[in-house]
Amino acid sequence: GPGVRCLFPDLGPMVGYACTAIILSNQPAPQPRNVSRREYWEYTRRSPGPKVTVVQDLSETPGGAYWGEVNASIHQALGSQGILTNGTVRDLDEVARLGFHFFAAGVQVSHGWAHLEDFNRPVKVFGMLVRPGDLIHADKHGAVVIPGEIAREAAEAARRVELSEKPMLAACKSDNLIEELDRLISPEY
Repeated sequence: GPGVRCLFPDLGPMVGYACTAIILSNQPAPQPRNVSRREYWEYTRRSPGPKVTVVQDLSETPGGAYWGEVNASIHQALGSQGILTNGTVRDLDEVARLGFHFFAAGVQVSHGWAHLEDFNRPVKVFGMLVRPGDLIHADKHGAVVIPGEIAREAAEAARRVELSEKPMLAACKSDNLIEELDRLISPEY
């Protein structure tokens, strides 16, 4: 859905299997904490790769960025290529140098309240339901879940679409544009 921002489009697409988590950024963490960060880190490390970390911020309005240089470095060391979050991020210069993807709702300063609430469960970001292990594709245009049952066919389907569009693009350079388009594009389109 709308709202996702690709902060580092020069990194190209990010494709991997979702490691999911839930955070809260607009209120203090309960004491004791609801979840062990160590168990979360172990879950992320042992998940199959390539990995994409997908994090839902439950806050109605993010209270500060959970994701910056430190969390990016930790997650990169755990095998993640980047983050997809409806929350916010920070430390753009430092994270850009790491080559770690940031797909987020925006950029915001840090806040001491951002904390982990749960992990390894379905999350919802930008109107998209993501389950642990879902195949994610994200680029400067947005992000999608590629259902597991069609993942093997997705690349070939994309190639077929690209091939089917080539004649239409070529027609746009033709002297007979209208006739060519009328011939190439189905009336049902």
